Amino acid sequence: MTLTAPPATEPRPGEHLRGTLRQRHLGMLAMGGVIGSGLFVGSGAGIAAAGPGIVLSFAAAGVLTVLVMRMMAEMAAAHPSSGSFSEHAERAFGAWAGFTIGWLYWLTLVVVLALESTAAAVIVHGWLPAVPQWLMVLLFMSVFTAVNLTDVRNFGEFEFWFALVKVAAIVAFLVVGVLAIAGVLPGGDTGALDGDLLPHGWAGVAAGLTTAVPAFGGLEVVTIAAAESDDPARATGRAVRAAVWRIAVFYLGSMAVVVSLLPWSDPQVGAGPFAAVLDHVGVPAAGQVMRVVVLLALLSALNANTYAAARMAFSLARRRQAPALLARLGRTGVPRAAVLASAAFGFVGVVLNLLWPRTVFLHLLDAVGTVLLLVWILVACSQLRLRRRLPADSPVRMWGHPYLSWTALAAMVALLGLMLVDPGTRIQLISTAVLASVVLAAALIRGRRATAAAEQ
Repeated sequence: MTLTAPPATEPRPGEHLRGTLRQRHLGMLAMGGVIGSGLFVGSGAGIAAAGPGIVLSFAAAGVLTVLVMRMMAEMAAAHPSSGSFSEHAERAFGAWAGFTIGWLYWLTLVVVLALESTAAAVIVHGWLPAVPQWLMVLLFMSVFTAVNLTDVRNFGEFEFWFALVKVAAIVAFLVVGVLAIAGVLPGGDTGALDGDLLPHGWAGVAAGLTTAVPAFGGLEVVTIAAAESDDPARATGRAVRAAVWRIAVFYLGSMAVVVSLLPWSDPQVGAGPFAAVLDHVGVPAAGQVMRVVVLLALLSALNANTYAAARMAFSLARRRQAPALLARLGRTGVPRAAVLASAAFGFVGVVLNLLWPRTVFLHLLDAVGTVLLLVWILVACSQLRLRRRLPADSPVRMWGHPYLSWTALAAMVALLGLMLVDPGTRIQLISTAVLASVVLAAALIRGRRATAAAEQ
């Protein structure tokens, strides 16, 4: 049964999100979303699982990401909205779908806020041990809450410069790596690729895929931010199209450099592949250089996730699926109550992380660990359902529809199966399923109550 939602809260005159984000903001937001700590640090676990085959893992994950983003962009270009995939899911399947995926995504972001702010504070505490770690967490959370309370253009400017620094860092890494492979710099004669290129076989490539896919999380923020651009339809299409070559160059290029210069089994690669390569070719203070880059990546993610969480809460409130207070806008067109509510839960997560990092907070991380994949699956289902309703002259159309849409959906379902049989990811999948069941139950109960009230 499809449950209908109560009518959305209509904005009063002057109460609407402002279109002050520019194409350069969205372009760099897409680029910055591709480059995060998951690439700089997290990819080490994938290399340990797949060996040189990690290049194939990231290639497959990149193709899947591009297909999902294209589907998302098609719907966002036709119906730009701050709720993005949550509103598309509601349009396709009913209020229960939009409610469920919107709240799951919001919960994921506020938990990740705690993780990112704590990780950033740990890096700074290593440089300034006299400064308490909790104080740095408070500082980071406060700064980016303040940024997101001002005009959205300030958020865009922060992300523009964060992304620019990250792009410069990874381009420099690729240049250094290529020069080392070519023999111009030392370190290119290790014979790292001698021997079996798939030491763990295709099972290793599949295991690498389960670590590669989460590294691409963050790109969906572009379709959320597009609603506040001066030309949402075209801006979304341009940003997503540009992501294709960025994925190919940044991810595949960097993984190829790492496995070409260092043995995949080197413990330093697992701890931090980028720092290990820079140290290998003789870059001074390589570890400190990468700590700075990772810190910037974490702060960029903290800024972007605060923004995305606030906009998702705002969208849910406008559809009467969250407290009405969260739908209120300030004079600058920013949903300040939604920003403060999202940041408040981020602060709660920080406290949980500081007090119970191996119990309560770890369970929260497990519970939101595979929400991204659920979001992507629902995006594919929504696009398949909505395609006939979208305008034929939309500036963005899904390639090879419906075949590539079905292929992407089948691949994601298969990936869920891989995670279920892998002991390392099984607990995440089960925890996410429990959380999703709870949120879905709340959505269904809410829907039934709304239907009963409407019939009275």
